[in-house]
Amino acid sequence: MSAETWLERRDHAEGVTEICLKRAPVNALCPEFLMDFAGLLETLVHDEGVRAIVITSPFKVFSAGLDLKEAQSYDLGEQQAIVKGLNVGFLALFSCPKPTVCAVSGAAIAGGLFFVLAADFRVAHPAAKLGLAEVRVGADFPFGPMEIARATLDPNTLRRLMLTGQPMSADDAHRCGVIDIIDEETRARALAEAGRLAQNPPLTYATIKRQIRGSVIQQIEHAAAHGANEPRGGWYNEETRAAMARMMG
Repeated sequence: MSAETWLERRDHAEGVTEICLKRAPVNALCPEFLMDFAGLLETLVHDEGVRAIVITSPFKVFSAGLDLKEAQSYDLGEQQAIVKGLNVGFLALFSCPKPTVCAVSGAAIAGGLFFVLAADFRVAHPAAKLGLAEVRVGADFPFGPMEIARATLDPNTLRRLMLTGQPMSADDAHRCGVIDIIDEETRARALAEAGRLAQNPPLTYATIKRQIRGSVIQQIEHAAAHGANEPRGGWYNEETRAAMARMMG
C-alpha cells in the first residue's frame, strides 16, 4: 500500500489543498499510513502553490485510531514502528508551517483524535464523537502525541479524555475548545475556513505558529533523537494484548 491508495490529494481554489484519508473502512492507523501521511504533508509544505491544507475523510468514522486487529499481534519491531509512525505523522501535522484545518465528519477516537488536535482549526459534524481510548486499550501515549495533547487541551479536558477513555459529543468538545465550529456541512465549511486562513501572509503565519508551538516541537524532536521513536522494551505492557482483545469484543 502507498499514499496513492490511502491518501488522496485534491487541489481547490485559493491555494487550498485537501488530504482525504481513505484507509477503509475506518482510517485505522498503521505505521505505513502514518509515514505516508507525513510524507505527503512534507510535499505540500514545499509546494508554493499550496497555501492551506484540509484533512477530510469520506467514511462514517473519521478515524478509529490504532488498527487493533493488526496491533494485537505486533512484535517488538512492529511496536517500535507504530510508535515512530505516531510521533512522526502527528508531529508533521503539528509543525506544518501552513494553515491546517480538520473536517471531523464522524468519530475521531484514540490516535485518530490527533489529526484533530494537531490541526490549527477544527470543524466537526454535530454527530461527531471525540475521545482518547488508550487507557481502555492498555496502551500509554507515545511522547509526540502526549506533548501535542498537553499543548492543545486544557488540564481538565486532558484528564477527562485520558483517564476515562470515554468519548465526548461534538457539543461538549466545542464547549471545551477541542472543536472550533460545528456544522452539518463539515467538509464545505472546513474548505471555506481554509480559504480564509490562506489569505493570511504565509511567512507571518508560519512564524507566529512557530512562536506558539516551537518549544513543544523542539521537545518532541529532542525526544525522537534520543530514542523515543524506538522504545527499547516496545510499547506494550503485560495488560495490552488482553485489553485490545476485550475492545475488539
